[in-house]
Amino acid sequence: MLPRQFSFLYALCFVYVGFAAHISAAVETAGDISSVASLDSNSVNESIDTQTNWRTGTYATLPASDQLISGDIKPFGSQLFDGGFRGLRADGLNAEYLITPGDLVVLRIWGAVELEQVIPVDARGNVFIPSIGPVKVQGLSHKAFDSSIRAAVRSVYPENVHVYTQVQGVQPVAVFVTGYVAKPGQYAGTPNDSLVYFLDQAGGVDDSLGSYRSIDVMRGGDVIYSIDLYDFLLKGILPRPQFRDGDTLVVKERKATVLVSGDVERSYRYELKKNEMSGRALLELARIKPRVSHVLIQSEKDSQPYSDYLTLSEFQTQLLSDGDEVQLSIDKRSEIIVVEIEGSYYGPSRHSMPRDVMLHDFLNTIAVPEGITDVSSISIKRKSVALRQKASLEESLKRLETTYLGASSSTPQEAAIRVQEAELISRFITRASKAEPNGRLVVASNDHIANIRLQDGDVISIPEIEDSLLISGEVLVPQSVVFVAGRDVNEYIEGAGGFSQHADDDHILIIRQNGEVRAAMDVDLKAGDEILVLPKAPTKNLQLATSITQILYQLAVSAKVINDI
Repeated sequence: MLPRQFSFLYALCFVYVGFAAHISAAVETAGDISSVASLDSNSVNESIDTQTNWRTGTYATLPASDQLISGDIKPFGSQLFDGGFRGLRADGLNAEYLITPGDLVVLRIWGAVELEQVIPVDARGNVFIPSIGPVKVQGLSHKAFDSSIRAAVRSVYPENVHVYTQVQGVQPVAVFVTGYVAKPGQYAGTPNDSLVYFLDQAGGVDDSLGSYRSIDVMRGGDVIYSIDLYDFLLKGILPRPQFRDGDTLVVKERKATVLVSGDVERSYRYELKKNEMSGRALLELARIKPRVSHVLIQSEKDSQPYSDYLTLSEFQTQLLSDGDEVQLSIDKRSEIIVVEIEGSYYGPSRHSMPRDVMLHDFLNTIAVPEGITDVSSISIKRKSVALRQKASLEESLKRLETTYLGASSSTPQEAAIRVQEAELISRFITRASKAEPNGRLVVASNDHIANIRLQDGDVISIPEIEDSLLISGEVLVPQSVVFVAGRDVNEYIEGAGGFSQHADDDHILIIRQNGEVRAAMDVDLKAGDEILVLPKAPTKNLQLATSITQILYQLAVSAKVINDI
């Protein structure tokens, strides 16, 4: 049988879940956020500073582990060479392939004469057909090759002869890959393999020095193709030279590059040609996010740091230099916000309006069902409040973990008990830390609604008039009952079977429909309320029980967070 303190811990976990099933939101009083006593400002700032807040005009600084280090940003195009091409070797047989010495062709003749033979193309570029002689085929496409063979056969057998031809196999080639690649060398392939096939075999373009925009195909000391891989990456255009044995691929040195980060789909270093050193050319390459409005340029001029902040249109005419760093940002505040309504109302659930609209002005435009709407219990769910509540919960759990799990034991027996207790409390902390508060803001109190400015994303809750009351927490039978005026808290608790063995009858809370939390002794009950009985700390293991009870009390009374876990 478990010691009494362990039974209590299990009970606390169940109580915590029970609280969550009935209380869906965290609460914070409008106009008095600073009065929340246990809110740790450092933890709040740490949480909020990692968010871009356009409402206040502040912009985020990423946590150190998430910050982009410019040296870690790869060149655009580096994703090409992850081995996706080297395993796909072509057979060389396509409509554009030109026959070369060493290829094998199939020749079938039937009718007046019968012949079936696989014939190699000799060093002179000919195929020798018995009874007909040599036929020049080097440099011919398959269609031209077929026509040439038919003409040669019919020059000897003009009637009742049928001809079929096919290129059966091509001669392998060895191509040199050099310049700024990871593994220069000679690599085997077929004449019709693509340039990226040979580059991939060589490990791809060197990310530090190689160019993705200046790759030469050389034959006999002459450049026969100059290839820009950006055309392939952005447009799907890739020249397909037919390689010969001894051809050389040369990856040139990279020229000017500009680093692009910020509000882009992915940060890259982009390589610009001499005639492209402008913001307009860079924007044609980078994939920026919608609504980007400004660009920060960081560079060096005359051996001095230089920076400039331009609108997107101004940036298009800006001249760029090698090594510039460009950060794009969505830095234009919308004059329109969108708020949502839930509960008892007529009309659409979402509304767009000017960003300076006040709550009273907005409520005056909303029609509600007369006689069934509790207009005195309006509340707001707000994202910024949820962030503060989340930060405070994490700080409370951190204090619990530091204070209790780090405590020492004086005897082996005490140490054994602490090991078991530590497992329970760790489980409690893990589950509680996953909570996501919805940020309820109390705006209605004593039949008065605070006239606050609405924010983008606010959800305004307008409840219906209730005729029931909920009893939950440390009672024997948690339940909802019909509200009866004049009955007090104890009468409702007796109707729910009375207190459980872990109940603390000195800590009973009343949670109002508007999210407000009050002590039971300070309030008269009304329909829609919830009676929440908190657990009592046991006499043994007082430190642990007190710590957990304080967190549960904080969650409910101080309006931090009650969550589903």
